[in-house]
Amino acid sequence: MPPCGSEPLLANASTAPTHSAAGAASHKVPTWCRTRAQQITMTPRIIFSHGNSFPASTYKVMFGNLRQRGFQVGAVEMFGHDPQYPATNNWPHLVQQLADFAKAAQGDGEPAFLVGHSLGGILSLMCAARHPELARGVLLIDSPVIGGWRATTLGLAKRTPLIGSLSPGRISQKRRNHWPDAQAALESFQQKKSFARWDPQVLRDYIEHGTHDQGGQRVLSFDRDVETAIYNGLPHKLDSLLKRHPLKCPAAFIGGTHSSEMRQAGIDLTHKVVKGRVMMLDGTHLFPMEKPIATAAAIEASLRNMGA
Repeated sequence: MPPCGSEPLLANASTAPTHSAAGAASHKVPTWCRTRAQQITMTPRIIFSHGNSFPASTYKVMFGNLRQRGFQVGAVEMFGHDPQYPATNNWPHLVQQLADFAKAAQGDGEPAFLVGHSLGGILSLMCAARHPELARGVLLIDSPVIGGWRATTLGLAKRTPLIGSLSPGRISQKRRNHWPDAQAALESFQQKKSFARWDPQVLRDYIEHGTHDQGGQRVLSFDRDVETAIYNGLPHKLDSLLKRHPLKCPAAFIGGTHSSEMRQAGIDLTHKVVKGRVMMLDGTHLFPMEKPIATAAAIEASLRNMGA
């Protein structure tokens, strides 16, 4: 390989046109001849937002595979736990937290792809609508966009105590949040039907990063009161938001074939938002935890389709 005065770069990086100072005709620079700064600039960036109650480090296996595929990945570790960005009705502060994080990560570079699972997908969509300069594209991972009569019903329920009995918050309020130690926590989750489907390493990462030692016990890191507030504050005016602030970037959706969340929320408004960019993976609402490598492959395919 000819010397070029720089380290070898990723083998899957594409070539790009460059111009001489005199404005001569463009030519392509071989991958091996790029500087490290050029490589970093050209690597597509992902700002990932996690699902409710699952810290971003839960997705470490998926992140690692995405990096192997040539993406930079950054993430807010836990939404709703910074007093500056509390979990309130319709999530305005969480959207701002994502926007501030994305802006800081962007610097003088190009916008990132805003990718999110469940809660994170809706935050990504709202952030892209309100801050178009921060988003190169939006990818919703089993984050159906609620609209129509479902959104109207949700809005009415949120005005009454009824929301506490209708949303998943009714479960999170009573969720077990402490165990004797990390091993006991792991064994407890392994016995739960929804967690038994998870990739074993993903579950270990969740125990490592989603719980911590406190007072001689192993406790949940994601406060269940915050989790409940997020559920009960689910935005119900996304259709009007998107009418006031139409997306200026492409959007796509990846859903789970056995996702009950998709059936409950409906998919009509989602189809309008993503304009046919829909992919389905075998799995439940938590398929990123069940099949992290397949999910990373699907994310890559979706982002490449949007110009990554």
